[in-house]
Formats: sequence, structure tokens, C-alpha cells
Amino acid sequence: MTKHRSECPINLAVEVFGDRWSLLVLRDIMFADRRHYRELLASDEGISTKLLADRLRSLTAAGLLTRRPDPTHKQKAIYSLTERSIALLPTLVELGVWSHRHLDASDDLSRTAEDLDNPEAQAAFTAHLRQTHLRPN
Repeated sequence: MTKHRSECPINLAVEVFGDRWSLLVLRDIMFADRRHYRELLASDEGISTKLLADRLRSLTAAGLLTRRPDPTHKQKAIYSLTERSIALLPTLVELGVWSHRHLDASDDLSRTAEDLDNPEAQAAFTAHLRQTHLRPN
């Protein structure tokens, strides 16, 4: 059992996502459909191989990702979102919208967040994520 600093809900979330890479890895899987290690390594932010491997392990251990062998290539794995990480969609959308409106984020890069900033669009995208990531192997 993991010992936490406190049971505060914000603290618990920070313990899972409190580094600069975890949410970016989830972003790339969720919005860019990057499912393989090499695809994730190609992130614009330039994550190192060691950090990416560490974040994939920690996100999998936290129940936010699953890892399964790629049937098309013995040495590759496919990473998928779990219901737990799909539930972060509204939070990631709001972070993107907030950054666009308050931090001068790129209009082009903010388009997805702005497009998903309504319940109907989020429900449709959530259904898409569930179909893509939670379907039986």
C-alpha cells in the first residue's frame, strides 16, 4: 500500500500527476492516438527515453494505462487508456481551454480543447476513446 502525504484530493492527484511529463504522455495517447513507445518519444516537448519509460511504468502502475504486446511486432507494446484515465478528459479539456485563454497558447494547438468544451462533444469523444482503448483484444 502506498503511503500518501495526506488524503486531500488535490494532494492525491498531485502525487499521480505532479511532474511535467505524466499529463503530456496521457495527452499524446488521448488526443494524438500515439500508442507506441516510439510515437510517444516523438513528442514536441522532447521527453528522454529514460523519463518516458519511467512515466509509462508509473502511469500503468497507477491504473491509468494498460500495456499489451503488439500482435504485429514482437518487440513493440501498445499502450491504452483505462476508464480511470478517460475520466480525465474534462480536466484535460479545461486545462487546455484555460491555457488558451490565459497563457497565450497557440490557437491551432488549442483547437481540440476549445472544440471539446461542451458536454455533447465530450460525450462523443469519450465514447470514441472507450471504443478505441477499452475494446476487447
